[in-house]
Amino acid sequence: MRLESSVTSLSWIPQGAVEGFNRLSFGLGVAHYDPPPPEVLDDLDELAANDRFRFVNRLEGWIEVQDGRIVDLGQRGGGRINITKVGYGSASIAFTPIATPDLRPAPEIGATSVRFVQTTGGRTGFPTPRRVRHEPYVQIGGPVTWSTLGLTIHADGTSKPQLVGASSFPRHRVYDHTGRLVAKSGYIDHDTWWREAFGSHTPWGAEDSAPIVTAVESALERQLSVAVIDAKPQFRRLNAGRTLVEQGQHGDDVFLLFDGVLRVEIDGKPVTEVGPGAIVGEMALLHQGRRMATLRAVTSCRVAVVPKDRIDRQALQEVAKSRMPRPERLAVNSARFPGQMSCLLDHAAAAALSFPIRLLRGQVAVSLDQPRGVVAPAWTHASGMAVVAVTDGTSSDLLGGVTQRVGTRWP
Repeated sequence: MRLESSVTSLSWIPQGAVEGFNRLSFGLGVAHYDPPPPEVLDDLDELAANDRFRFVNRLEGWIEVQDGRIVDLGQRGGGRINITKVGYGSASIAFTPIATPDLRPAPEIGATSVRFVQTTGGRTGFPTPRRVRHEPYVQIGGPVTWSTLGLTIHADGTSKPQLVGASSFPRHRVYDHTGRLVAKSGYIDHDTWWREAFGSHTPWGAEDSAPIVTAVESALERQLSVAVIDAKPQFRRLNAGRTLVEQGQHGDDVFLLFDGVLRVEIDGKPVTEVGPGAIVGEMALLHQGRRMATLRAVTSCRVAVVPKDRIDRQALQEVAKSRMPRPERLAVNSARFPGQMSCLLDHAAAAALSFPIRLLRGQVAVSLDQPRGVVAPAWTHASGMAVVAVTDGTSSDLLGGVTQRVGTRWP
């Protein structure tokens, strides 16, 4: 039986990603930023014709399986660099790109899986004379852009796409064999790329860069981000380690993370990390202006500041709900909690639970066997956490990983 899969990376320049003197050409319209790529990758020819990407790396692999053993394998694919247009409208000039040779190391063959790797990239044909940080200290040709993709195909038919390495500019999105967006690079460093990405400081000189890969934002967040950009927001920059907001503070701004990675901390403990495209700070608007978590920059970050009157409150509620645990994440543990269990749950999490909540003897009771609905918690512990009692007629427990993510702790 032949099993096939693929992974594709698409690279683009998001709004405001260019730094230094080069930003002037984008501000004057001589060069242009790119709109966000589609959520589902379909026709690359159409995207290329509409100048929707800078370059694409597509890796395809296959294995032949007989009686659970891998008896044959192969790969194909390659890179595709779009032309660079410089100038105004009909007066613009198109420069033919310069591709680098595709790199394909030997596949890694295991007992029940094969891992393929491929690096593709190149540079624009437009001359970019500049000072650089390594010998010969001056370059005329543009810096190199690349991505390194990994694809593991298992004998059971499953596959795993991966962004293994990438240039620090521009941004890279990763799509699986169905064309679904599954990952993205979380941090752009234009200055380092501009000064260092040439010669031996690229995969063709045996030096790759491990990207910071982040989870994909929700479809609703992508829709909201378009509205934020259209509103021409103000931007803030954060150095690594600095906080955007702190838990317990009051504030009514919402933020769109344009670049970098933010860590979410509750009571001083890391909960999760979010990358570009994430809407953050929305909980304060839903809970009397009080910040429910601290947001700390893991890398240098650029965020758009959105006043509360410029964003749909109902949409923010949907974003908040999407980040909360579902009832299916509750696991039975009759030995520890016969009949019921209780925990202290972040007020915001309790408000967004996707099943009914009712007051019961000073606690918030949750019935798992009733039709789903959302009711704000009727009682709050002095600590600012809602007390939740889960009863399903038998027994219940919360998975440890989930309790950390939603900010719960045992009373």
